[in-house]
Amino acid sequence: MPLKVGLLGIGKIARDQHIPSLRANPRFELAACASRNATVDGVPNFPDLESMLAAVPDLQAVSICTPPQAHFEAALVSLRAGKHVMLEKPPAATTREIALLAEAAAAQGCTLFQTWHSRFAAGIDAARDWLRGRPLVRGRITWKEDVHFWHPGQRWIWEPGGFGVFDPGINALSVLTEILPMDVCVDAAVLEFPENQQSPIAANVRMLAEGGVTIAAEFDFRQKGEQSWDIEITTTSGKLKLAGGGAELSIDGKAVTKDASMAGEYPRLYQRFASLCEAGKSEVDWRPFQLVADSFLIGERRIVGPHEI
Repeated sequence: MPLKVGLLGIGKIARDQHIPSLRANPRFELAACASRNATVDGVPNFPDLESMLAAVPDLQAVSICTPPQAHFEAALVSLRAGKHVMLEKPPAATTREIALLAEAAAAQGCTLFQTWHSRFAAGIDAARDWLRGRPLVRGRITWKEDVHFWHPGQRWIWEPGGFGVFDPGINALSVLTEILPMDVCVDAAVLEFPENQQSPIAANVRMLAEGGVTIAAEFDFRQKGEQSWDIEITTTSGKLKLAGGGAELSIDGKAVTKDASMAGEYPRLYQRFASLCEAGKSEVDWRPFQLVADSFLIGERRIVGPHEI
């Protein structure tokens, strides 16, 4: 029998990715949706999570697609109701919240899948395998996009807990921590805050890996024209590049994998969720989140001109 899922938060990412992926996967049934100001055809709709859980008691899982500031409370309510939980990224507003959710899932015997969708891009597995055993020389992340295109009118991203440019930037950090054969730490950071907003519009972060290897990352919400979601890793025996957010992998300039549409990320994400639920396991990795938090902790704050939402 398919797993009955309730979807919380019906915004752009839910319509573009979650709903099509759920409806295309026979392991799931999209049984209900909850949103303050949107509905989905063909399923019961509710104004909030509590109403959905009360009206559809046989829901087995809740997939949470709200802004990160609301993730903790929604996930905790769902877990305490005995539901498996899938969390969109960024996982919550604070690192402590993720630890508490992991504890709650274990106590309830429920699955918590704290997702990083970019890890399911086409080139990630091959990149991780190629880097294994190769000494690193340096790395570079270039993650630049137009916030007006990708987050039109979204005020939450500029509020405390909204992450600003780290909302997309955390995708790069999730890929980096997945493919590298060792951990990295933040060594220095410069965060640019618009004078009229409370989250950064751009950031430069320097990370250090074992042996003093430097990974430099540049994040920017002001990109026009072609968007950049690239990671380059130089080793003693060649150079790897992931482009398109991980969809395209090349080694020494030669293409290895290419999925420019990135269409497979969310179907693969839901396949993993189904397998975790069936096995009674959780998957929680907050290393990307810790790198963002550490950038805020030790980063230099610079004020730049105003940004209009």
